[in-house]
Order: sequence, then C-alpha cells, then structure tokens
Amino acid sequence: MTIETKELVISEELKRKVEMICRFAYVDYKFINGNIKSIKNTNIAYVKPHILKVKDNDYLIFEEYDEVFINGYKDKIKFKDLEEYIKAH
Repeated sequence: MTIETKELVISEELKRKVEMICRFAYVDYKFINGNIKSIKNTNIAYVKPHILKVKDNDYLIFEEYDEVFINGYKDKIKFKDLEEYIKAH
C-alpha cells in the first residue's frame, strides 16, 4: 500500500482575503497549505484543508467554501464573519 501526498497551493485570492482579515484584526498568524493524501491504485483520498493559526485557534479553510471550521470539524462560522470571530477570541 502506497500513500501519495500532493500539496494544495492556496489561491492568490484566498491568500489576499486571509491576509486582509488578519491585518484588520491586528493579529499575527501562520498559514499552512493543505494537502491531499491518497492511497495509490484506489479511490480513497483525504483532503486536509488549509490551516490558519491565530493565537491558540486553528481555522480550517477550504478553497471556494463559504464556511471556516474552528479547531476541528465540530464548530464552524461563515468566512465573512472570520474577522469578528478572531477579534473576539
């Protein structure tokens, strides 16, 4: 069994939006590109989202998805509300 990993490159548009949000929220951040892990010769794959690290929170961000997951997949908010959420937490 062979596992292949392919890095996902963040689009310039999403990168720009995240940078603007963090700048307006006055926070330091780290952005980690997501990836796709797949088992070779099968149709089994796992997509790891892009991760925005701010303070003690991880925000999971998928390309072209309107919601952001917070510290896992249980809690989520709308992308447009991310700045206010970061300021409050």
